[in-house]
Amino acid sequence: MRPLVFRAAAAAATVPSTNRLSRMASSSPTHGGKPRRRAQNDGPEVRLSKRLAYLLRHGAAKEGLSLRSDGSIAVGELTKHPKLRNTTFDQIKHIVDTNDKKRFVMFEEPGPDAQPTWYIRASQGHTLEVRELPLVRITPANAPACIVHGTTRDRLPAIQRAGLSRMARNHIHFATGLAGDKGVISGMRATANAFIYIDIPKAMAAGIEFYRSENGVVLSEGLGGTGSIPPEYFDRIDSV
Repeated sequence: MRPLVFRAAAAAATVPSTNRLSRMASSSPTHGGKPRRRAQNDGPEVRLSKRLAYLLRHGAAKEGLSLRSDGSIAVGELTKHPKLRNTTFDQIKHIVDTNDKKRFVMFEEPGPDAQPTWYIRASQGHTLEVRELPLVRITPANAPACIVHGTTRDRLPAIQRAGLSRMARNHIHFATGLAGDKGVISGMRATANAFIYIDIPKAMAAGIEFYRSENGVVLSEGLGGTGSIPPEYFDRIDSV
């Protein structure tokens, strides 16, 4: 077994995008070692985005909404919900079109009366069961060069002992590179300062399946669908 390598970005000359790692660390405000919450300062667009994420990823059933098997719901039905009172179609469409991480997808389908109906769904991040979320299975032929999970340094000891866990979500989330890398728009929080790279050939040979979401996030249910990926399938860990 190849030994797991832990490297600090400032000391590892071979680690790509070291300057970007440093900028990411310095631009993430913290308080007492934890990310500072900004909810009180959120503007109306951010608040709307968060409400959409809550309803489409986590709270639909609790809030009396019924998602389709692909995780979508008619926009017209969604705007009738009390949490979206006075929210217009155009406001939701603007959030979808301008979201930098492409968290949501909107599309048209013929409705019951043959008239076009707009639907919306979250691209990934669900705790709700979504049986037919549109995902592309990653194979050795189409595997990205990099699959990396972003976390924080304080969580590394537990991860090094027990591996990565999907926690309450349906999948463990990965990016195909660091923030700012070409083609990388989502997959880890901006507050990440530790980066766990997966040994892709070894993980796939062991039967760990990976999928790509509509916004390019790599998702995995873990080894044997257990919801976790043991440390033996890590390639290396970098930190800032």
